[in-house]
Parts: sequence; C-alpha cells; structure tokens
Amino acid sequence: MSIKRHGVGEGKGNGQKALPFAKATEADGWLYVSGQTPMRDGEVVGNGIVEQSRIAIENMLKIVEDAGYSAADIMRIGVWLDDARDFWSFNGVFEEYFSENPPARACVQSSMVVDCKVEVDCIAFRKA
Repeated sequence: MSIKRHGVGEGKGNGQKALPFAKATEADGWLYVSGQTPMRDGEVVGNGIVEQSRIAIENMLKIVEDAGYSAADIMRIGVWLDDARDFWSFNGVFEEYFSENPPARACVQSSMVVDCKVEVDCIAFRKA
C-alpha cells in the first residue's frame, strides 16, 4: 500500500509560515483530511459562527474535491466548536452542505489553537 500526501507545504498559518503537515493523506480509497479552520491566505476570516462555519467547511470540501473525491464520499466529519452555544447555528450551516448525503459526525467543545470559532476535519472513502 502506498500513501499519497496532498498539499504538503501548501498550508499557511499565521504569518504565512508553512505548516508541517499534509492537507490530506490517501491510501486504498481512504482520504483523511486535516482539520480546517476559517482561514484564507493564512489569516482567520469571518465574523460569527455561521460565516466561519461556511468557510471552514468550504476549505475542507476544496481539499476533498482536489483529491478527486466528492462530498458524497465523506464518511465521517469531526467538529470542534469553541463555544457549545454555537452548536445549533453550526448545525444549520452543516445541513446546507450535507442534507443529501449526511456523514457520521462527532462534535465537541474545545479551545482553539488559533483565534476562531470552529474547526472541521473528515474521512472520505471511494472504491479504488
């Protein structure tokens, strides 16, 4: 089995410093996408949970699609919310993207490493 690493060195953190991990790794039809925050060009963007949720999910989906998968291939999504009171607002945004093919999901409250309200990651599968 070989492992393909997507986006190594492409991710940028605050200060435009390259991040030391792949955006995703892939093997035998499985795709593991690293956690995505509401960042663009290395800076957190968006005001409020709704806008930041859309940006984080869209960042995740772009990696999924760039690897040749689709939202329908996503098996599980992990969600970290900075504030548990944002749960229902996040669910509203989540449903916009995944109402047709809902994946399994875990959602927890956690302090964020960067100054944002949400982070998402996923695992996708398609028959190789």
